[in-house]
Amino acid sequence: MLMNRPVVVGVDGSPSSLVAAEYAARTAVQRSRPLHLVHGYLHPSGYGVPLNPYELGIPAPNDEAQSMLDRTAAELTERWPGLTIEVRQVAGGPGATLVEESRRAELVVVGSRGYGGFAGLLLGSVGTQVTAHAHGPVLVVRPTGEPIPQEGPVLVGVDGSESAEVAVGQAADEAARQRTDLVLVHVRTPGATDAAELLDTAVAAAGGSHPGLTVTPRQLRADKPDQALIEASRDAVLVVVGTRGRGGFAGMLLGSVSQSLVQHAHCPVLVAHPYGRAH
Repeated sequence: MLMNRPVVVGVDGSPSSLVAAEYAARTAVQRSRPLHLVHGYLHPSGYGVPLNPYELGIPAPNDEAQSMLDRTAAELTERWPGLTIEVRQVAGGPGATLVEESRRAELVVVGSRGYGGFAGLLLGSVGTQVTAHAHGPVLVVRPTGEPIPQEGPVLVGVDGSESAEVAVGQAADEAARQRTDLVLVHVRTPGATDAAELLDTAVAAAGGSHPGLTVTPRQLRADKPDQALIEASRDAVLVVVGTRGRGGFAGMLLGSVSQSLVQHAHCPVLVAHPYGRAH
């Protein structure tokens, strides 16, 4: 992992994105990384970078958006002295821009809904695109309009899949970083076998990577794993999910349980993509 990877946050001036920028600044300080505020902008005709730039002209950065970025950076610098912040506009759709940025980022942070999103859409199209296609972990700052939890354990779902193993590793890192406990949750559906051995293996892996970390296994019984994890997220400071669990279709970029948590969790959600893997 490159030591100079920044924390990248998509900013469009919406309340959701500004809350995400604040959370991203705190995260960058915790990780001792620079913070990049990125705004993806489009050509007036709707294109990012045109296929034929001589025909349409490369879109110019927007002065209003630049002012918004500069103002956001100034406010964050005041609250987080010593944090290195870079702002830039990138020609391209916001989602595609952040997916590309994720190739070089320590973490990409998105709000749960930006400008242009429909009120009924719990996660805007940009967030949906980034969580599905990123080349590294993505943190979705939710819920909108409620205080972000400051205390509680980091919660991670365990189902024995390769994706869940990645999630457990990143959840353990995050719990150690936030100096809190890690709770490993397996949801037993009707007819499923006991998962004590599965949880014991995950506890050993998490504890082995962080010897001082308090790791607690928890089995929950429920008809639907996503609903049980959403309810459990009420007491968590962060919930970590893999991109695809057991029973997921290979073509699905984000499993149904992960999608539900990204949409409905009561705390921020970290989607644990492996670094540097294309989707």
